[in-house]
Amino acid sequence: MLESALEALLIVLDPSRLPYMFLGISIGLVIGVLPGLSGTVGMAILLPFVFGMDPYAGMAMLIGMAAVLHTGDTFPSILIGVPGSSGSQATIMDGYPLAKQGQASRALGAAFFSSMIGGIIGGVVLFLSIPLAKPLVLAFGSPELFMLAILGLSMVGILAGNAPIKGLTVGLIGLLLGAVGAAPAVPEYRYTFDSIYLFNGLPLAVVALGLFALPEMIELLTKKQSISKTPHLKGGWLEGVKDSIKNKWLVFRSATIGSLLGFVPGVGGSVVDWIAYGITKQTSKGNENFGKGDIRGVIGPESANNAKEGGALIPTLLFSIPGSGTTAVLLGGLSLMGIQAGPRLVNEDLPITLSIVWTLVFANIFGAIACILLSKHISKLSLIQPTKLVPFLLVLLMVAAYQSSRSFGDIILFVGIGLVGLIMKRLDWPRAPLLIGFVLSTATERYLWISMERYGFTWLYRIEVIIIGLIIVALLFGGYLLKQKSANTNLQM
Repeated sequence: MLESALEALLIVLDPSRLPYMFLGISIGLVIGVLPGLSGTVGMAILLPFVFGMDPYAGMAMLIGMAAVLHTGDTFPSILIGVPGSSGSQATIMDGYPLAKQGQASRALGAAFFSSMIGGIIGGVVLFLSIPLAKPLVLAFGSPELFMLAILGLSMVGILAGNAPIKGLTVGLIGLLLGAVGAAPAVPEYRYTFDSIYLFNGLPLAVVALGLFALPEMIELLTKKQSISKTPHLKGGWLEGVKDSIKNKWLVFRSATIGSLLGFVPGVGGSVVDWIAYGITKQTSKGNENFGKGDIRGVIGPESANNAKEGGALIPTLLFSIPGSGTTAVLLGGLSLMGIQAGPRLVNEDLPITLSIVWTLVFANIFGAIACILLSKHISKLSLIQPTKLVPFLLVLLMVAAYQSSRSFGDIILFVGIGLVGLIMKRLDWPRAPLLIGFVLSTATERYLWISMERYGFTWLYRIEVIIIGLIIVALLFGGYLLKQKSANTNLQM
């Protein structure tokens, strides 16, 4: 195995193949920076070019793009409060408030460094799991996937702060919105009102952009103030790197969580992001500043979302089970290059698999370095007056929303959800639970239906289900204790 790893390293560093990796990294960073675009879009752009390519060069380009997507998407999440992709939604919770405080460079530095470490850990997990993956992948059936969805939904209460009833209500509305369109288990359509646009459900990108982006744009215009409330930026990227090193155990723990959750087929980046953020908040001392600009709220999810890519490649490469749209398109890319995903990749084509591991590691390192070098200049966007910045961003957001299904309904939905998000923001209702409920709605319904049809109620006694259930109870109970402790401390003060 070690000999094959060294052989793969030499293949990746071949001067004729290295430029393809840097091309993939560049495209991934650009797509990440543009709000609303996803890894699926990036993969789709590159797919026509990999046909007939040398497999090592083609994989270097595809993996280079996928590896850094969740590094580049940090820029819009922190600077303008707009999710760069579905995997950067939770970063907004504390990243954007830090930008408002003039600490954009610090937040970006922490995000990029922790993303780099997370990506490296994800690559290491992929390498170590190659001989161990099969029994673990096969251990997860519909009951375990349902419990993981419930684990994600349990974050609703955690993220609602001191208003759990509001959080629960908003989460239920999110579940309701997620039920629009085709039912995942039976052949029927719900809440479509005979509109063809609604038959496929509401696009996640449009809901996320409308919920978080449009309210912030309107707020900036009404206040006539730049994103940063201070005229000068405080702290640099180096301070953010120091924050990540100071919280090294948080980085390692979040990256491990991201790798393990990414390994489970069907668990998307947005789910991993919110779970990592919720666990970070629950297990951190002095967490009353979360949602207001706590650097740990940036480090946790950013470590997890890059590490997820390494975990997600395990079922994709070894069992042809794509865990997301990005990995589904990646399977198509493998076919175009004459590579068959499956057990063959750990036998006859092992060097190709190991070259993917090396590319994942190198792409995260180079991508993070590029972003760190650019962060000082790009963070100055937070100082631009809204009358100059907002019109440009609104056009960009409209285009990003329209590309979801290329229908005029995308624009109407974007504006409608945006107005709902603005009302929620003005009334101080949490918006994150709505997105969590929406993201997990389909998976929760699908896996519950399959579990009940196949096992009745006996699936409740499965050991994996019980373990995940205990984790959920521990998180909720731990959150309650921390909240009580924090309240008692505030009373004593």
